[in-house]
Amino acid sequence: MTENAAPIDAALDEPRLVSETGVAARVAHLAEPVLAQLGFRLVRVKLMQQNGQTLQIMAERPDGIMTIDDCEAASQALSPELDVADIVSGEYRLEISSPGVDRPLVRVSDFARAVGHEARVELTHPLESGRKRFRGILIGVEGEGRAAKVTIERNDAREDEEKLVALPLADLDEAKLMLTEALIRESLRAGKLEQAAQEEEATEQERPRRGPGRFRGPQKSKAKPLVPAGVQTHFKKGPAPGKPRAARSEGD
Repeated sequence: MTENAAPIDAALDEPRLVSETGVAARVAHLAEPVLAQLGFRLVRVKLMQQNGQTLQIMAERPDGIMTIDDCEAASQALSPELDVADIVSGEYRLEISSPGVDRPLVRVSDFARAVGHEARVELTHPLESGRKRFRGILIGVEGEGRAAKVTIERNDAREDEEKLVALPLADLDEAKLMLTEALIRESLRAGKLEQAAQEEEATEQERPRRGPGRFRGPQKSKAKPLVPAGVQTHFKKGPAPGKPRAARSEGD
């Protein structure tokens, strides 16, 4: 941590309920504090082997938003750290992305924000019923941290099974929101509100000022574009002797 680093917001300290293994776990251990310095939270690290190696690092601000500029800032901060640590062997592609609409649920706050929406939840250990995979509407969250439980109204239950179940998040293996029309509508509405807030802030900066410089032309400021649902911002690691080059945007 640098001496001039801003205090980390309490929301940044909220632990994830899931963790990676192997190389992905080592990357996550490196990436989490670097992202926190920028005001971002790590969502997930995944090393994929399709069409060559791709290292996907999913991140967001505590409010769940991640802009294209945010992705670029995260890439510029993470790339040299990954080069020095040399965790991933061989050539690979670094991909920084937002969680998207049908996002993974990795923190208690993720489940709390997703109440009312459909999700798929998988536990590491089955309940007394013998099931460990559930799908349905999230009804509510009780408790804090790993002691929390999420109540789900199942739409995959058989006639002889309980529809309303409480799932212990201490045993969470994987969870994600399902892409429904209601979820898409809410995401679009949230995106419009964020865009409107940024435009209002830009307008405030353009208002006439008193004192020196009041006759200057308006200083226009463009709102940062949001990463659309399902679209990921990619950054490439090119081949180089020994290890990959620093990451850069594909558009460069």
